[in-house]
Formats: sequence, C-alpha cells, structure tokens
Amino acid sequence: MAKVDAIEIRQQTTGDGAILFDNACVRQAGAFEADWFEPGYWSGRGLATTESAGRGSVTYAQTAHGNWVLRHYRRGGMVARVMGDRYLWSGAQQTRSFAEFRLLAELARRGLHVPRPVAARYRRIGVHYRADLITLQIADAQTLAQRLVREPLDARVAQDVGTAIARLHAVGADHADLNAHNVLLDPSTVWVVDFDRGELRAPQRAWQLANLARLKRSLLKLGAAPDGEAAFERRIWQPLMVAYEHGLDHAATKTAGAH
Repeated sequence: MAKVDAIEIRQQTTGDGAILFDNACVRQAGAFEADWFEPGYWSGRGLATTESAGRGSVTYAQTAHGNWVLRHYRRGGMVARVMGDRYLWSGAQQTRSFAEFRLLAELARRGLHVPRPVAARYRRIGVHYRADLITLQIADAQTLAQRLVREPLDARVAQDVGTAIARLHAVGADHADLNAHNVLLDPSTVWVVDFDRGELRAPQRAWQLANLARLKRSLLKLGAAPDGEAAFERRIWQPLMVAYEHGLDHAATKTAGAH
C-alpha cells in the first residue's frame, strides 16, 4: 500500500476553540482561516456545492489548496431534538473532530485508503462544543449506495470491498458506522470514509464481524438482493467474505514475516 506524503499536523488557537490542520495542505497560507470551515464562504464565491448526506449535509469546495469536503458534526436520533449539533465537552483531544482527524492521519500514514484530513475545528460553548472536519475530496468516486442505484453489484466489486475492509481491520481500525454510503469506489480503488467515533483497537473477531454485519444490513436495505437473500449470499456476500478472510490472512502472514 502506497503511503501518502507526510502529514504535518499543526494546531492553532481561536477565540472560542482551536483548529487542527495539515500544514502540508495549506503551506503557502501560513495559517488556517476559520472562514474556510463555512460553506457560505465558498458558495458565496461560486466555489462550492452542498449535498444531503446522512444526518446533515456535506459541502464540496474547490479551493486553491485542492478540492475539499466540509462536514459539520450533527447528532442523530432522539437526542438530536435536544442537543442539535452540540456535544458535551470533555477536553480538546476528545472532541469528535480532533479524534477523527488524528485517526484519519494515522490510517493515511499507514497507506490505507481513507480520505486525507485537511483540518478539524471545535468551538466551545460553556459545557458543550460544536465541531467541523475538512478532508480532501476523493476524485471520480461514487458511494457503494450510488453504485447500487445505477447497476447491480457483482462479485468483483464485492471482492474489492472485502479486501479494503480487511486491510483496515488488520490494523485494528474499527469503523463505527460501516455502511454502503461510507464505502467509495473510484475507477481503481475502494475507499472507506466517515470515521466519526471510529478508533484503533486490538483486532478481535467480535467487533470486526459487527462492522461487516452493519454493512450487510445496509446493502440489503438498499435493495442489493433483488433476487432474494439466498442469491445475494451466493453472488455478493460470499465473494466479499472470501476476499475479506484472505485479506486478513495475508496481513497476518506479512506481519509474522516482519518479525
């Protein structure tokens, strides 16, 4: 797996919080402007489009430093009615944005196919905070969910997805919401995105299978089994799992050889 150019993590203080950013992405700017987190800053210049995604929306901005994806953290479920986009403060490094930035930076450093983090921000409001994240946009990519709308999945795509997940699981990357919207396909690569609440942990079968079960439920919900679940198991899920197990075995063999 090819490693990305080194990520240079910098932190700067703001009036109501802090920003963590990759200095290598904005080297000529000297600092990261708080306005760059605001979709309106880019849309007002005709440089952005916003699309619905999950609990909220994402903005795609064409900047002088590359094409960025802006995401504001929002709660889901019943708690969203009370808390909206606010989270309980427990320290800067525990904020959702800083934690995801650092996880993505580490996974990218290891050469895994995740979006490169550009910047993370928190803004503190008393015992709460709000958060934002910016990542580099993955060019010419569509989600697995979008692919399903256009055409049925086939065994080759399933195998590629299984291999990509195995690479993440082999290093202990636990994805909190692995679903068809968070798996991206470009012409040559499978990417996994949205690592909010994800973490690096000891590889264990229980959480690994839980990740996969969540993906399977998502695929079935989106209509990936038009001919019934038995056909889906045979045509899609079994090839995915065979590739996944092979990927884990390959990673284990490689690790053992390194020692």
